[in-house]
Amino acid sequence: MLHGIGTRKAVYTLVVLKLIKRLFLLGLFSQLVAAHCCAQEFVIWSTHPAKKWEDALPVGNGRLGAIVFGRTDEEEIDINEDTYWTGGPYSTVVKGAAQSLPQIQKLIFEGQYRRAHEMFSRTMLGYPVEQQKYQPLARLVIHFSNSAPATTSYRHQLDLDTAIATTRYVLDKIHYVREVFATPVDQVIVVSLSADKPGSISFTAQLRGFRNTAHSNYATDYFQMNGIRPNTLVLHGRSADYMGIKSALRYEAQARAIVTGGSVTVDDDELRVSKADSVTLLIGAATNFVSYRDVSADEHVRVQTAMEKAYSRPYAAVREDHIRENQRLFRRVQLRLEETKNSSLPTAERVKAFQAGEDPAFAALLFQFGRYLLITSSRPGNQPANLQGIWNEDSNPPWDSKYTTNINTEMNYWPAEVANLSECADPLFTMIRELTDQGSDVARQHYGASGWVFHQNTDIWRVAAPMDGASWGAFTTGGAWLATHLWEHYLYTGDKDFLRESYPILKGSAEFFLDFLIPHPKYGWLVTNPSTSPENFPAGPANVQFFDEITLMTTGTTLTAGSTIDMSILRELFDDVSQAGEVLGVDAEFRKKMWAARARLAPLQVGRRGNIQEWIEDWGETEEHHRHLSPLWGLYPGKEISPRLTPKLADASRVVLEQRGLSGTGWSSAWKAALWARLDDGDRALENVRYAGGNYTTASLFSICSHAMQVDGSLGMTAAIAEMLLQSQNSELSLLPALPGEWKSGRVSGLLARGGFEVEMAWQSGRLREARIKSRLGKTCRLRFSKAAAQVSSGGQTVATKAVEPGVVEFETRPGMKYEVILTH
Repeated sequence: MLHGIGTRKAVYTLVVLKLIKRLFLLGLFSQLVAAHCCAQEFVIWSTHPAKKWEDALPVGNGRLGAIVFGRTDEEEIDINEDTYWTGGPYSTVVKGAAQSLPQIQKLIFEGQYRRAHEMFSRTMLGYPVEQQKYQPLARLVIHFSNSAPATTSYRHQLDLDTAIATTRYVLDKIHYVREVFATPVDQVIVVSLSADKPGSISFTAQLRGFRNTAHSNYATDYFQMNGIRPNTLVLHGRSADYMGIKSALRYEAQARAIVTGGSVTVDDDELRVSKADSVTLLIGAATNFVSYRDVSADEHVRVQTAMEKAYSRPYAAVREDHIRENQRLFRRVQLRLEETKNSSLPTAERVKAFQAGEDPAFAALLFQFGRYLLITSSRPGNQPANLQGIWNEDSNPPWDSKYTTNINTEMNYWPAEVANLSECADPLFTMIRELTDQGSDVARQHYGASGWVFHQNTDIWRVAAPMDGASWGAFTTGGAWLATHLWEHYLYTGDKDFLRESYPILKGSAEFFLDFLIPHPKYGWLVTNPSTSPENFPAGPANVQFFDEITLMTTGTTLTAGSTIDMSILRELFDDVSQAGEVLGVDAEFRKKMWAARARLAPLQVGRRGNIQEWIEDWGETEEHHRHLSPLWGLYPGKEISPRLTPKLADASRVVLEQRGLSGTGWSSAWKAALWARLDDGDRALENVRYAGGNYTTASLFSICSHAMQVDGSLGMTAAIAEMLLQSQNSELSLLPALPGEWKSGRVSGLLARGGFEVEMAWQSGRLREARIKSRLGKTCRLRFSKAAAQVSSGGQTVATKAVEPGVVEFETRPGMKYEVILTH
């Protein structure tokens, strides 16, 4: 089919390019582009190639990712595969570590925090202390023989709706188009090059590997670059050893050229195309990874199978199937906000206009970009999105590009349910199940407890012991936090089979804490000990400075007992397990044990500054504007704090948010926006979205944490914006609960709510005008909206409603039925 795919593609592209050329000649192309951008909310674009890696455009199919620079002289496409990590299957469990636990707990209760820190570091950290690293796999470099700086009409864009990155430009009066996409259907990356003048495409290409020189002693990993005549490049090798863990991963990547017109040859490790009309490059990659315990696959067979399948199909079919599959997920949710003249600007300029309050519609682009990232980095059967999704350029990436579970991994999946991408959370659920393996060993060996426990970080090998040092690793509720996502999935979907499968995981987490919780000798409350409020060093007795042998630096400690976030997570966990047991009709006696323990947990406390305390003692913080919002976990993502149900705690939450301010990181801004939304303050929520746009957002809309690109902030923004429009955490659907004044008019459709509801809303002049509710499960629907009269109908028939209070109505629904709500103000 080589000639078939090339010929059909050539006809397709030449027709399009001739039309574009005519528009150029008529002077209409720029107007067409501007009109398209203004009408199309879901395009990220620039008038120049990316200057930095984090400004380049991401494509992905859940397993394979690529970053596209859009250069016209030497294009660079960086390639990732989600199972390519250092090391191999290993365990960090330290047998007998639990022997130290009683002494550590005694030291903490006595206020001897430094000694507790040192003992925890020596005896309870996993071994190795560090975990493995996510690795870049390959780089496709295309050097164009006719490159020149004098290109005109340049446009580099990512269409979120089609998931295609496109580069267009004119050089020597020839119009060039380059498309890059990663298809989930055919499991390859596709690079399409075309021109409107026959014989205009000439280039050389290499498929280069990466060497992990920072941590492999220059020799434990390797790669080989080869060419296979007449049209294929092959890269194969192995990953690096790290922290004494031998590499078990092998990989292979191939790039195959399909040309129309001209010629293609291979010389050693270089592919040469000369005077072609159009070219398609198919790129496949795979490792021998099967699971966290099994690396027995044949990477060559995997790559060859995918390449042959894609090679045998017409280009148009590969492209169309890719678009159709992306749109199947992406088009479930639409969000339209008011556009201005700035909505047609290049994305980097839109960021500035948005920051100035002059482009409300830009928030819709941010919202959809987060959904795009989840679609392209987390699909069923693949690995979950890590700190960088699937896009990593560095063999020694920031924070190892792992799964950090004291906020970041959870935030990656905050939008999954509400933004109608439930199946994209499947890799997360798989990882949680896998973590219970070593998590059960850690519970027994490190804590002398039943059930399972997991801390603040893991990697592809699903290690579960504390790591990195006591101040970071003693976060025992990381697994419990993850487990709450399982119950959330049930609340949105009503999937009892999923709940039945997940219940042992939820129960196992609760079992651990029933064993681990210990009475506080001063207050009598049940607390976690040791405990930590993630990454925040209190300004109290625990902050005495000393030299830490693990981190090799002078530090304080975060160790304490019964941090606020721990208690909030455990109240949520015990509630979730109790409700799940009731739904499934199991474990009545176990529920009684949880209720009794829950009643004794250290409560939320309001400190002397009127704030929600972060620790059981009323300590201040050494870092005034700390990035973590841990004491407010019960406000979001939890649900125990509410402006209506717990107004004093809500007021105390505002104090914390005021104190933390706007600065932090991209993900911190997203969390703050969601918290302000839960406090029904849309303007303050939008203020944080806007601040992140101006301070922690790249030209490609990636989020920045410190110096590094991470996807959590982008995904968190999607969740925060959804929270401004729809909330459902207290057995009711709150419509437009935190609508900013700037969003005067708009429409959203496809958002999901707990209880199995799908919601569409339209508003004008800041007021909800109409809503449509689809009931998937047939449950009672309680709606909260601005104080107005509401009439509910279904199929043209008026539906009986019950007025609960002003602005709140309740009515019964039937599965699959749609209900229209008309409001009159």
